[in-house]
Amino acid sequence: MFSSAVPYKNQHYSDLKRDCINNKTLFEDPEFPAVNASLYFRKPPPGHVQWKRPKEISNEPRMFVEGISSHDLNQGIVGNCWFVAACSCLALKPNLWKKVIPDYKEQEWDPKRPENYAGIFHFQFWVFGEWMDVVVDDRLPTINGELIYCHSKDNNEFWSALLEKAYAKLYGCYESLEGGNTGDAVVDFSGCVAEAINLEKEAYYKDPKKQDQLFEDLLTVYDRGGIISCSIRAQPHEIEHKMANGLVKGHAYSVTAVKKVRLGHGLLAYFKNETISLIRMRNPWGKSEWKGAWSDSSEEWSKVGNTERGKLGIVVEDDGEFWMSFTDWCKFFEDADVCRLLNTSLISVHKTWNEVVHFGSWTKHAEPLLSRCGGCANHKSTFLQNPQYLFDVTKEADEVLITLQQKDMKINRRFGQGENLSIGFCVFKVELNRKYRMHDILTQQCVETSTYINARTVFMRCMLQQGRYIIIPTTFEPYKLGDYMIRVFTDVESGCRELTEDKPKIKCWSSFLGYPQAVTHVYVHGAEELQNQDNTGGADPYVIINCEGHSVRSTIKKDTLQPEFITSAIFYRKKPRNPITVEVWNSNTVKDTFMGQVVLSGSVKDSSGPQRLQLLKRGQRTPDEMPGKISLRIITSTELTAM
Repeated sequence: MFSSAVPYKNQHYSDLKRDCINNKTLFEDPEFPAVNASLYFRKPPPGHVQWKRPKEISNEPRMFVEGISSHDLNQGIVGNCWFVAACSCLALKPNLWKKVIPDYKEQEWDPKRPENYAGIFHFQFWVFGEWMDVVVDDRLPTINGELIYCHSKDNNEFWSALLEKAYAKLYGCYESLEGGNTGDAVVDFSGCVAEAINLEKEAYYKDPKKQDQLFEDLLTVYDRGGIISCSIRAQPHEIEHKMANGLVKGHAYSVTAVKKVRLGHGLLAYFKNETISLIRMRNPWGKSEWKGAWSDSSEEWSKVGNTERGKLGIVVEDDGEFWMSFTDWCKFFEDADVCRLLNTSLISVHKTWNEVVHFGSWTKHAEPLLSRCGGCANHKSTFLQNPQYLFDVTKEADEVLITLQQKDMKINRRFGQGENLSIGFCVFKVELNRKYRMHDILTQQCVETSTYINARTVFMRCMLQQGRYIIIPTTFEPYKLGDYMIRVFTDVESGCRELTEDKPKIKCWSSFLGYPQAVTHVYVHGAEELQNQDNTGGADPYVIINCEGHSVRSTIKKDTLQPEFITSAIFYRKKPRNPITVEVWNSNTVKDTFMGQVVLSGSVKDSSGPQRLQLLKRGQRTPDEMPGKISLRIITSTELTAM
């Protein structure tokens, strides 16, 4: 995640700084000049703007005053509380802010060596899969000598104002930062995986079990360095409207602590072991707090002993930071962004993840097989004309995290564009031996579908059973073009790769060795009335599908005579007259036992509907029956891109 950064617009910080020091000049950034176009594209600030260097604003400018803290920041006049909330979260994570603000000691003002100051700073952001190093000069926009955008409480501390300027440069101008998403900014600060949670829709406050599960999840995220923010939705006329309970609508809050707090006093508290789930937040305004239970001076704090209160650092002042019960948080906040720093290290005491990243585009082509912008599953005729990514779950079951991120378009807002596409994805369980693109949905099962939303990122967590899967990332409407990045996290290596071929390639030796004449899809649903195979009156059956020397084997179904195999295979057949066999076996410690088979011609003329067939013995011209029946479907076509 923390690889070397690419210089944004090919501006190399160290070279530029060295040139300025040698020439005894202060840096002026030609890529983000001190002009109106760097401020706005539509709505000018309310007053005459002057660009000032920190030395013109304060006598003793510093990058940091007494370190970096979530309390440093206040929001300016632009509606970027989301960015300030992300910065507040960033300030709590030294391992992150030291990456975003590289060489922070070297960048600090040195009063003893003023000749080394060149008016140049640099910051690093994770942009669409790679770290970018963004250079800025130190000229900051002011009105009446006051900073008008993000600024620190101390008027001689400038890290937040300079960081915001670098972020504004990345997206074209300061106005482009209006009305963004805290989760997106946190991803840009860390490369983490962002999950948007709709607290209102899921109604966690009504369901104690779901609420406890969410709290434990957020506690783990926070303890492992993740970042959480939250907000209350607002109509356009309600944005930043203060409610009677002290919370502000349409406003982003950063979560600064998630704790289980022990109730009671003295030794009795330890014996009773009664706890309450609390969450602490900060308002980017640096004032206006929650007025309900567990607010700064509420009577609930009398239930907590002095030692426990000391650990929590309760401060009774209007500093914008406050505690709430987790139940109230679930009730009054409507949206949360949970940003997970997923551990992909090979050596770790915590759970590690295997990550695969792919970049792609939704593109249009006159030839349908080459088109990659088919829209969501509502558009059946074009849905499979989308990118497809195949991966395997090799464990019996595995938690899989998938995040789809489209290219950030905020930089295009000044041109009247910049709106996100509505995006999402589906996950299909497919044939165990599939290696070419899907062209029709036969028996393949759509096991998961993400939400479709016009957000930069769509995230999904799901538990998948052992098997082979295809992810299909799409726009909601067909023929919408754009770029995306998809990240897949699994417990063990998944072999995730893009499917680009539609069918087997014709090679120079195909004329000698043959080329497929037909394609056949076989789906085995299950079996019934199988013969007992052990003393307990059961069996451990599995199925093998054989065709032209290739075979696909299902997982073993434990202790059942009525197994559901739900297993499929696809075969590109050079000799379509050769039959396909489906065998049922019983798994044994020493030697597996044959339980019966069916032989299928796999002809194009055969029924493609569900069949229930009697199991037979092997090796006879007219084989005898064996106990049990098998349910399956077989579909054959001479068009190799038919399925």
